[in-house]
Order: sequence, then structure tokens, then C-alpha cells
Amino acid sequence: MVKNIVRVLLALGVLAGIIWVSDRVTLEGERTVYGVDCKGGEWRDEVCAGRMTPGPLYRFRASRTRQEVIFWIAGSAEPSGKYTDCMVRDRGNWTCNRRLDQPASIAYEMIDGVPTRSGSGLTIAYHAVPKWKWWALRTGLPLFSEAD
Repeated sequence: MVKNIVRVLLALGVLAGIIWVSDRVTLEGERTVYGVDCKGGEWRDEVCAGRMTPGPLYRFRASRTRQEVIFWIAGSAEPSGKYTDCMVRDRGNWTCNRRLDQPASIAYEMIDGVPTRSGSGLTIAYHAVPKWKWWALRTGLPLFSEAD
């Protein structure tokens, strides 16, 4: 009986870990893009010639009812921004018509939870990695040099 309870708890823990790593479910209903920086070197496309370090967390909260997207950098003193002219399907699939009087972000469109790289000059340049890789870098594991 105790062994079965331990197995179930272990299986639930593994499942919760997989969900957390995939970033598919968040309590806040937001999408987070895990940014990385390149210290002591330059980016060559998506490869850091120096040491890749964890960078800013770009957060997006899309509202289907209001058809708008609020965005900010977690922990930053910079004010949040808002796109108001959007077509929002869900938190990971939306597109917005960006106006020049709005603050810039890394994206004004997200498809399948990934920001698109369109809109040259209208967005802020960034490099990102999956959540698990960002956390590995944050713990000090210098194993990676390539962003996604």
C-alpha cells in the first residue's frame, strides 16, 4: 500500500516537473520568453562567442476578451507596455498591429507560444532559450553557447 502511494506521488512529481519545464501551464496565464546575454563575446547568428548567461524574462499576458496584450520585463523598473489593436486566439497565439507611439517589445506577434522575428526595426533584438536551459545557466552551468 505504501509503495503504491510512493509510486503515485513520484509519478505526479515527474509529471509536474515535465509540465514546469515545458512552460505550457502557468498560474498567471502568461507567456514568458527566457532571454540570454553573451558576456565577453558577440552573437554570431544564434551562437554566443563568449559566455552565455541568463538574461531578461520577457512576459506577455494576452486577453481574448479585450483583444489586447500587455508586456513587460520581469523585475525591471521599465513600465509595462500594451498593444491594444490585437487579434488574440489564446495566450500563445496572437498578433497585434504595433503603432510607433507604443513602447517597443521583442515581438508583436506570437505563434504557438514563440514570438516571431518579423517587423525589423519595430522590435527589440533578443536571444532566447527554453526555460530549462535558462534555469541551468542561472544555476551556473556554463554548458551552452547556442540560443534558439
